Amino acid sequence: MAQVKEKKTSKEVSGSANGLDVTTYRQWYETMMRIRRFEERALKMYSVNKIRGFLHVYIGQEAIAGAITSALRPTDPIVTAYRQHGIALCRGISSKACMAELFGKETGVNKGKGGSMHFFSKDHHYFGGNGIVGAQIPIGTGIAFAEQYKGTENICLTMFGDGASRQGALHESFNMAMTWKLPVLYVVENNQYAMGTSISRTSNVTDLSKLGLSYDMPSSSVDGMDVIKTHYAMAEAAAHIRSGKGPYLLEINTYRYRGHSVSDPAKYRTTEELERYKEKDPIEQLRDYILAHKLLTNNELEAIDKAIAQEIDEAEAFAENSSYPPASELFTDNYVQEDYPFTRD
Repeated sequence: MAQVKEKKTSKEVSGSANGLDVTTYRQWYETMMRIRRFEERALKMYSVNKIRGFLHVYIGQEAIAGAITSALRPTDPIVTAYRQHGIALCRGISSKACMAELFGKETGVNKGKGGSMHFFSKDHHYFGGNGIVGAQIPIGTGIAFAEQYKGTENICLTMFGDGASRQGALHESFNMAMTWKLPVLYVVENNQYAMGTSISRTSNVTDLSKLGLSYDMPSSSVDGMDVIKTHYAMAEAAAHIRSGKGPYLLEINTYRYRGHSVSDPAKYRTTEELERYKEKDPIEQLRDYILAHKLLTNNELEAIDKAIAQEIDEAEAFAENSSYPPASELFTDNYVQEDYPFTRD
């Protein structure tokens, strides 16, 4: 069948590491640290009732967002699920706009109307943030169809979790995408748990890269705790799609450190399991690699840490000092006004 095994790249290049220059490593570190600190602050703000409703944080999965910044193009549309603050941040939506959205303020990326699960930015080619499990899979497939129809070189990154992989819409989307050779990169973020149920309890197929085999969809798996491996796997998949060969399925094995949402105590897993994953924390792995290969100094990394800490402080202050949307905003952004060439009696 069309399944492709993971490739490991270890070639060293002068002035770089693994064929990537220091700018890429700096970008990864900044992106991943920004997400980690943003999400930690969001949890704190939730605990003091500054943020209400649902809150699903991306802590532990930051390497995926880092790889997106280097493996894909800024014009490639992205659609994902509700654990999406990190993806929005990696796409370039500001910490201030994201935090204000969580606070429900009018300066938020969606004017305070979307909340944690529904970020959106046309300017950043970011299509959410979708609260219905698996609903983004056919949406992403449709966006890919639009890109193909318009004749662009863009591919649509369509992200979903291991729980959403059990939805019927996935199979309908896969069948259509392969039939029409749509430019779509399906990424299943396998963080091992669908809400509170492990993947081994929902299916006998736990290697989720196999889900595309019945459609002859090329696929592979990668260690999502390692940003370097994730970058190369995503870049290889993107190159396949841009060559006109159609969709690709990439399973990224990762782990969320917190529960499904802020209200989930995660009693369904052991402390020992959590600690095993934390031993290969994606940010600590990257930091150690950068220092070992002398790409950046410890002082340079600490300067990045300090700058991001200040950025998050400013984002919180911005959100706190912003106004809530006026009541009149209830009636805006709901429908598009269309002038039809006919009238009704």
